[in-house]
Amino acid sequence: MTRRGLLAGLAALGGAAACGRVSTPTGEVEVPAPRPGTPEPRPLTYGPDPAQFGVLHLPPGTGPVPVAVVVHGGYWRAAYGLDLGTPLAVDLTNRGVAAWNIEYRRVGAGGGWPATFTDVAAAVDLLTAEVQEAAGGRLDLDRVVLLGHSAGGHLATWAASRERLRDGSVAAAPRVRPVGTVAQAGVLDLVAAAEQGLGGGAVVDLLGGTPATVADRYALGSPAALVPAAGPVVCVHGDADTVVPLDQSQRYLAAATAARGEARLRVLPGVDHFGVIDPAHPAWTAVREEVEGLL
Repeated sequence: MTRRGLLAGLAALGGAAACGRVSTPTGEVEVPAPRPGTPEPRPLTYGPDPAQFGVLHLPPGTGPVPVAVVVHGGYWRAAYGLDLGTPLAVDLTNRGVAAWNIEYRRVGAGGGWPATFTDVAAAVDLLTAEVQEAAGGRLDLDRVVLLGHSAGGHLATWAASRERLRDGSVAAAPRVRPVGTVAQAGVLDLVAAAEQGLGGGAVVDLLGGTPATVADRYALGSPAALVPAAGPVVCVHGDADTVVPLDQSQRYLAAATAARGEARLRVLPGVDHFGVIDPAHPAWTAVREEVEGLL
């Protein structure tokens, strides 16, 4: 497929996802109606693979706007895509926040170590180049929040921790320094997640081995091993989550606090794993409050 054909296909995908509903493993989530005057979502590629793209959502107007980078979940597997982040991106845009909803190579479709990590890093770094250009210079890159759900919470918090990576290691030297990160039920301690078998062995599939066999990858890829992150990290987690246990956020908080990092945990009583990505659910309102508070 040519680059022009790829962009045309992504534009159609973005337009379709920006209206109607998107499917989650437990049901459908309605995409909010965009405010009048909202520009069409703009797909942009950051590499040649069909999964190396993001969709830029801009609020109406011409003035500068803060940015939320939206990273979807799905245990890093190819069965799930950035449409899961579309309802959140549209809702944030309706509140005056630009949203850069990113896709990445996932396990089963060219992802895993290190491709999934380098993709997320490249997508975030693109904010300083083609994404800013497509936004007409409107993006206030001094006010960027990383927002991710589940495996996306892992990737967002990892991306906020890239300053901790050694020179020469995978995806070191970030171009964007976030003012903070919000992890929605994030998988934040990969060693514990692998030992617990979360996602049916999803962590082992992502990193290509266990903590005993590829310890270096866990050291470079687990947010809990890379504390403190750049800017504060807010973990938002429902106590009824049976997909990613609350223990994951608690472990990260303990590690970040021990490293004198700025982190806190907001527990949502009775909320399951997917309430935090449904704009119609009070759990999303709590998440959005944290995003706007960081901005």
